[in-house]
Amino acid sequence: MSMNAQAKRQFSAISNEMKPSAIRMLLKVANQPDIISFGGGLPNPESFPLDEIKRIFDEQLSKNGKKMLQYGATEGLDSLNVALSKRLREKEDIKSEPSNIIQTAGSQEALYMLGKIFANPGEYVITEAPTYVGTISALRASGVRMIGVEMDHYGMKMDALRDKLKKYPNPKFIYVIPNYQNPSGITMSLERRKELLEIANERGITVLEDDPYGALRFAGPHIPTLKSMDNDVVYLGTFSKVLSPGIRLGYVVGPHDVIERLNIAKQAVDLATSSVSEYIAEAYVSAGFMDKQIPKIIDLYRQKRDLMIESFENYFPKDVEFTRPNGGMFLWVTRKGADTDKMFEEAVKQKVLYVVGSAFYPDGDNHESMRLNFTFSSNENIVEGVKRLGRLFEKTAK
Repeated sequence: MSMNAQAKRQFSAISNEMKPSAIRMLLKVANQPDIISFGGGLPNPESFPLDEIKRIFDEQLSKNGKKMLQYGATEGLDSLNVALSKRLREKEDIKSEPSNIIQTAGSQEALYMLGKIFANPGEYVITEAPTYVGTISALRASGVRMIGVEMDHYGMKMDALRDKLKKYPNPKFIYVIPNYQNPSGITMSLERRKELLEIANERGITVLEDDPYGALRFAGPHIPTLKSMDNDVVYLGTFSKVLSPGIRLGYVVGPHDVIERLNIAKQAVDLATSSVSEYIAEAYVSAGFMDKQIPKIIDLYRQKRDLMIESFENYFPKDVEFTRPNGGMFLWVTRKGADTDKMFEEAVKQKVLYVVGSAFYPDGDNHESMRLNFTFSSNENIVEGVKRLGRLFEKTAK
C-alpha cells in the first residue's frame, strides 16, 4: 500500500487512545533464553495436569467428538454450567443457577464485554488503585474512564471510596479483585467487603467481583466472596490459574438481566467459546480432577512465594517495602522516591524483568512500585533475579 494511502487513513478516536499492554510487550523480551522474567502473570507449567488433560481429551473426543468439534451455544456448554453452579455452591456458597452463568474466552473477554454493556464512552467506573492492567486495557478500548481508589493492606479504603463518590456520584460499576489482588497481592478484609456492599447498595451501584486467584490460598482464613454475601454482585471466574491459560476459558455468574446482555454482546464478539475447551473443563470439574490438582498448585506456589520473600529479605535494601500475600501469584514492591520506569531500562540490561507500577494505574501515576510474579520462574532464577534487582536498587539509591 502506498504511503499516501496510509497517510489518508483515519482510525476511530477510541482506537487512537488504545495503548499496548505493558505485559504483552514484556513477553516478547521474556522469551529470550537468558532473561529472568518476573513480569508476565504466567502459571508455572509444572502446575498443568498434562496426564489428566490427555486422558480427558481422548475420552471426550471418543464420546462427544462431533459435538466437541462443532459450534456451541453462546452461553456455553450446559453441563459445564451445571457443574460450575454446583461447585460454586459447595465451595463458595454462591447460590446461582446454571442459567446465571455464561462462558467466556478467558476473563479478559468478560471484562471487555462488561465495559460495553454497562458504560457508554466517556462514562466512568470505580476501580482499586492499583488495578489489573488487563482491566485498564479492556475498559479503555470502550472509551470508559476509570477512577482509582487507594488501597491499604486491608484492600480498597472505604473512606477514600466515599470521598470519590462525592466527586463522582454515579459510576457505572465498582470493580474489585478481593482475593490476592493483581497486582498487589492484597486480600480485602471481611469488614471492608461488608462495607463495600453497603455503600454499593445505598447508591444502587453494581459491583463486579473478579476472582481468578481465590482458589490459590496458601495461608489465612477463607473469606466469603462478595457474590456469596450479595447475589446481585457480578462474579468473574477463570480456568486459567487452576487448569491452563491456554484453553482460554472463563465465566461470569450474574443476575439474569446481566447474563442476557452478555449473551447478546458475545454473539457480536465471537459467537461462542471453544467447545473443545468447554468439554475438557466440564470433565475436569465433574470427575474431581480440579479438586485433586489445586492442592498441588498451592504447594508449588507457596514454596515459591516463600523463597522470593526470603530473597527480598536477603538481597534488597532495607527501605524496600513489599507485600506478603496469603495466596495468588504476585508481590508488590515499593521504594519511596524510586522511579521504576527509569530503572526498567537498566533492568533489561541486567536481564531481569518486572512490570512497572505505573502500568496498573489508568493515569500512570505511580512510579515507585513494581509487580513481581513468583509462580513462573525456577527456584534458582527467583534467587538470582532478586539478587540482580537488589543490585539495581543499590545502584539507583536516593
